[in-house]
Amino acid sequence: MKYNQSILAGLFCLLSFSSVAKVDDLLQEVKIAAASQEADIKNNQVIFFGPVEVTQGSIKMNADELRVFSKADKSGKTLVATGNPATYTQMMEDGRPATASAKEIRYELATRTLTLVGEATLEQDGSQVTGNLIKYNIGLQQLIAESTGKGDDRVITIIQPETYQEEKPSTPVKKQEQQ
Repeated sequence: MKYNQSILAGLFCLLSFSSVAKVDDLLQEVKIAAASQEADIKNNQVIFFGPVEVTQGSIKMNADELRVFSKADKSGKTLVATGNPATYTQMMEDGRPATASAKEIRYELATRTLTLVGEATLEQDGSQVTGNLIKYNIGLQQLIAESTGKGDDRVITIIQPETYQEEKPSTPVKKQEQQ
């Protein structure tokens, strides 16, 4: 029972990166740099061909191809990055990065949901979750990880040990000799 609680505690630490993510990232402009692009205005879709780099504050995505969809009612945008792998990084308030990679990364801006498909990995501070599919709602801090269910394919979670260490003086204190 305690082992399960330790695993859950570790997962919560790993996955709570949104609570300490840089708050102003989502208030920044989105910049997309690509080798070329095509726009299908009728279907509210733009395709960027790579290499593609997307930046928004400290958020950075790299992909071979990026598709940006807008809903017809303008209620939100979805970015779908594909690559071998596509990557996502974001700096936390404490200056440490959180990273994700997969064959496909789908980011729904309106719901702040990140979906990683195909050899998916989510990592922070050396702890990680890997699987075929990882879906993470950043706002609600909810994660679902799944394997393909075939053969030996499994969801793997690696939790690094906590580093609680007492501070020790860098040099030993010497007692003064009496004269």
